[in-house]
Amino acid sequence: MADSYRYRAFISYSHRDEAWASWLHKSLETYRVPRRMVGTDSPFGKVPSRFAPIFRDRDELASATSLGETLTRALEESQFQIVICSPAAAKSHWVNEEILTFKRLGREGRIFCLLVSGEPGSSLVPGMADHEAFPPALLYAIGPDGQLTSERSEPIAADIRPHKDSKQDARLKLLAGMLGVGLDTLKRRELQRRRRLLAVMLTATTVGMVITSTLAVTAWLARNEAERERARAQEEAETARQTTRFMVDLFKVSDPSEALGNSITAREILDKGAARIQTELAGQPAIQATLMDTMGTVYTSLGLYKQALPLIRESLAKRRALYGPQHLEVAESLTNLGATLARTSDYADAERELRQALDIRRRLSGNQSEEVAATLSELAEVMAYKGEYDKGAPMIEEALSIRRRLYGEDHALVAESIAALGLNYGDRGDFKQAEKYLREAMNTQRKLHPQGHPALAESISNVAWTLMSQDKPAEAEPFYREALEMQRKLLGDAHPDLAAALHNLGFAREARGDYRGAQAAYLEALKMNRQMLGERHPDVARMMSNLAFVVYAEGRRTEAIDLQRTALQMRRELLGNEHPEVASGAANLAYWLIDTGGLKEAEELVNESLATRRRMLGEKHPSVATTLTVRANVEVAQKRFKEAETDAIAAEAILSPDFDASQWQMAMAQNVHGAAAAGLGRFEEAEMLLLKSLPGLKGAPIPRVEVKGRQRLAALYSSWGKPELAARYLPQ
Repeated sequence: MADSYRYRAFISYSHRDEAWASWLHKSLETYRVPRRMVGTDSPFGKVPSRFAPIFRDRDELASATSLGETLTRALEESQFQIVICSPAAAKSHWVNEEILTFKRLGREGRIFCLLVSGEPGSSLVPGMADHEAFPPALLYAIGPDGQLTSERSEPIAADIRPHKDSKQDARLKLLAGMLGVGLDTLKRRELQRRRRLLAVMLTATTVGMVITSTLAVTAWLARNEAERERARAQEEAETARQTTRFMVDLFKVSDPSEALGNSITAREILDKGAARIQTELAGQPAIQATLMDTMGTVYTSLGLYKQALPLIRESLAKRRALYGPQHLEVAESLTNLGATLARTSDYADAERELRQALDIRRRLSGNQSEEVAATLSELAEVMAYKGEYDKGAPMIEEALSIRRRLYGEDHALVAESIAALGLNYGDRGDFKQAEKYLREAMNTQRKLHPQGHPALAESISNVAWTLMSQDKPAEAEPFYREALEMQRKLLGDAHPDLAAALHNLGFAREARGDYRGAQAAYLEALKMNRQMLGERHPDVARMMSNLAFVVYAEGRRTEAIDLQRTALQMRRELLGNEHPEVASGAANLAYWLIDTGGLKEAEELVNESLATRRRMLGEKHPSVATTLTVRANVEVAQKRFKEAETDAIAAEAILSPDFDASQWQMAMAQNVHGAAAAGLGRFEEAEMLLLKSLPGLKGAPIPRVEVKGRQRLAALYSSWGKPELAARYLPQ
């Protein structure tokens, strides 16, 4: 069961894929499982509310000759393993050993892959070995003796290479597999739609409580108006009268104890109505069928599929008995049934029901009716759920053509079809075309809803999505901000979706150097998390740590150190001292304390972090090397140059098999080695090390590292009597 594992997943990767690992780690840990899925049964136990914690340091995992005891224990305590696959990973001894260790635990079926570059299986093709993306332990199954066999393995992989899965789809594929649920329930568009419909439903319910009951009934029955016009006038009048009475009664609360609060909720109304339909309207099957179908579709909009399916199925059976198989009322129930089945991952049945509905609607309403367009749109969504985007495209195009002919350009349904076409292009990897159509849909929604609307917020987010897919974060950010503000009005001031969106926006801003913008997003998300989760929670600590980095980068060192210290203490209390986040936080805080003169505390923290990481990861792990580098920096600040040189050389020795000076880990080790050599009076050696390290420091994820490197060169040249060279490296 999931609860017996300390970690949800263990990420294995080459240090060259560190950026992907960092994105995946944060992306998975900040994902919130839809509420309706939490606690349900899956092949891996109860579905959790969060997919955290994930085993990964802020530093990356690279190759070594053997695994440390605690690292092996972390694999044992992980429910799943995620391997980031690339040519670098395929060549990594460390990654291969981690996969072997996990397979030997009997969890071969719980390994998931994120393919970021290279070609899986290409090592079997002459001359293509350098392009192999899968390590040997992934390519072959493991035998009873714990050794790899000649039998080929078929690992489950999300493919994020160019023109393959988007980042969002790749993340959802991995989550769906590890949560043991259908991919469709996690799809971004479906979540957005469900949220939008929920907001609309709740708003309609609240309004219905305070305005006339006639308006409430009209809102509930408007969707059936077109098809009721085809029924006999007398039957229509009776149906409307009986349905009106039923719906008015639903909104009445004669006894205050019937409501759970000051006002009755949409869910209470639905449950109350569903129970009454069977008894009060037993002699009126046509009215029963209409109400069952209507309430079933509302349940679907709320994500309550188990409650929706029996109602819609019974409505379909009643309508077939009343009207025969070829009738528009039957087609309506078939369409609603197909749409709901798709959301439960029953794609084959969903497609079958929708194709039956489409056939009936074409025959009775003609090929240019809204009924046909609506069914085509639902069918295209089923194709998207199945990954058959090419099959869905002509369905979307036909629906769009019908709707343009019926409504012109400025209509909500036309905008919906244009957006669907844009998303289809994006699903197929053509983001330029996707952007074109998604912008068109957004502009139409702006005309229709100048004051804001859930459909407009969704359209704006869609545009931001396609811009991010084209590596245009600066262009995407204003759209994200506008959509967030609109969502805030719809969802209130505190909502899990808002907090997650704000965190992701902050991370994107931080990655492109917009520290002030990142800080604003992190602060708002931190406030929201505190409101929802309380003051002491791992998510709150993580957000504080992320915020500390951008505050430090802005030069507010004391404030950043206080934040990081508070986050570290919270992690100690909540996660225990033997945890990767505690070791990482201690090392980061120690490095920052050097600049403020807190050397005694820095020494204690870095020694603690080094001891923990050695126990967890073994002596030859890159994270041990980076911690040795931090300790060498503390020792240089204490003028203990010989000890600093020893630690720096030890760090370089660990890193040298897989790192060079162009990578920040080795650059930092060489830089502090140069500082130690300068302190020992070996100026020429110091100059060589400091100059060699400077370019690689630009890639360090720690603020002000490059600035410190330039300051050390300036100090060296000043001590060496070369002021003209020192001036080159002094801050401008």
